[in-house]
Amino acid sequence: MTHVLDNPAWNALSSGNKNLSNGNGKAKYFPKEVSPFVGMEENTPENFEILHDIVPAESISAVISPCEIVIPGSWKTVDFLKVQQMICETPAEQISGDEPLIPLSDQHIPAMLALTKLTVPGPFASRTIDFGHYVGIFNGDQLIAMAGQRMHPYEFAEISAVCTHPDFTGRGLAKQLLSHHIRRIRETGGIPFLHVKSENARAIKVYEAMGFKARREMSFYIIKKS
Repeated sequence: MTHVLDNPAWNALSSGNKNLSNGNGKAKYFPKEVSPFVGMEENTPENFEILHDIVPAESISAVISPCEIVIPGSWKTVDFLKVQQMICETPAEQISGDEPLIPLSDQHIPAMLALTKLTVPGPFASRTIDFGHYVGIFNGDQLIAMAGQRMHPYEFAEISAVCTHPDFTGRGLAKQLLSHHIRRIRETGGIPFLHVKSENARAIKVYEAMGFKARREMSFYIIKKS
């Protein structure tokens, strides 16, 4: 049986993120100002064509696959990434930390965009905050670290945009944020998961210390209409 997380975007768009979903019974997508991720019931050539017909012109789309696939000629591959999908079923000891965690809202969007542009944790757009549950750590008025939630396929909840300003690394801020989200997700009966570039050994080591284990390597295709 196929695991829910083998097709996380489709399952998120069909369940926990249904409120942000556009599309039909074969292909769905998030608004481009929220996220580039798209999902198909199956990554078949036929469904790629359905997706091609419904996504807005000039949109950049991100397709997730548990294996390498052939992208049809009506699309151009802009980038290709190998990504570790990690899941936290047995969390490590929780970390409280000394820094207050501030819920982030629309007023913080410029600071969130600036921090993600600097640290590049993954795609982050003007309305990515609509996924919800974003919290940050401040140094005075400066946002120096943050993390939130992204895809929510059924009982699984993806922790995303975990980032720390380079001037404030090494202080355990990421671990504090991760601990907060692991606890929050598990208190609602959910299971935390995340994605990290396969070559990012430093981040993987942090996630492993928090109780995450690699589930499988996924292929991310960044595509646009030819």
